[in-house]
Amino acid sequence: MATIPPDAPFLRIEKNGDVLVDVHVVPNAAKTQPVGLHGEPGQLALRLRLQVPPVDGKANQALIRWLAHSLGVPQNAITPVRGETSRRKQLRVSAAVASRAAWDDLVAAIPSS
Repeated sequence: MATIPPDAPFLRIEKNGDVLVDVHVVPNAAKTQPVGLHGEPGQLALRLRLQVPPVDGKANQALIRWLAHSLGVPQNAITPVRGETSRRKQLRVSAAVASRAAWDDLVAAIPSS
């Protein structure tokens, strides 16, 4: 089963071992980078600036590519759950790779607010 850092309020482990990642996307940024957290306590999401426009699913593809690279997992292990056309998105990282994903690296890359 995945081991998620305790200071990652935007991550949740499901009973089957999959990990849900809540993300708030800001498209058309100068570069792709995490910039902190977004939302209210209990409903926090990773705030991520994406260097692509929200056109024809390009932002969703870029988000999956970035997350897969950040976690060191294959892109096909990450699937969108909800929010494909909104800024607030939820992605699922399959249990098969979640246990070896670099969760600590992802959390460490987020600037403290």
